[in-house]
Amino acid sequence: MRANDINLRPTTPEDQTLLMAIYGTTRTEELKQVPDWTEEQRQAFVAHQFHAQDAYYKEVYPDSAYSVIQLGNQPIGRLYVERYLIKGTIRIIDIAILPEFQNQGVGEYLLRNLQEEARQAGKSLTIHVEKFNRALNFYNRLGFEMIKETHGVYLLMEWKPRDKQESTP
Repeated sequence: MRANDINLRPTTPEDQTLLMAIYGTTRTEELKQVPDWTEEQRQAFVAHQFHAQDAYYKEVYPDSAYSVIQLGNQPIGRLYVERYLIKGTIRIIDIAILPEFQNQGVGEYLLRNLQEEARQAGKSLTIHVEKFNRALNFYNRLGFEMIKETHGVYLLMEWKPRDKQESTP
């Protein structure tokens, strides 16, 4: 996979089914905890949760960049970024990559680009991560540090440029 094959495009209303499917992959482990549910019940739960999250994000972060991650022209994930609401901060609202495209450098490429953007702007880069999310090691490896726990479930993680002249590795 070549980095220049990775691109972002703004989401459109036609992307709702795709975005819900991407979201659904983030709930797979959680849904395994409910073995008695039928496939229809699982799909209804995912749809309900997706629509609630989508409405919340658009209400709280109305001026954010909502993007579909693509490999060439193939959609492989979503990246939602807020750049203006919190002074001095770029907030990663959400990043999700389809399982078959994980661990191939896509997330690292996108986050390194955001780190460089934050460095150039003199801002920090933050993200909320669930405490038991296996991606925590990934964020730690990229230099994010936990700055607080929120709602007993999430860790607010932050990356700060060490020096404005330093380039991101």
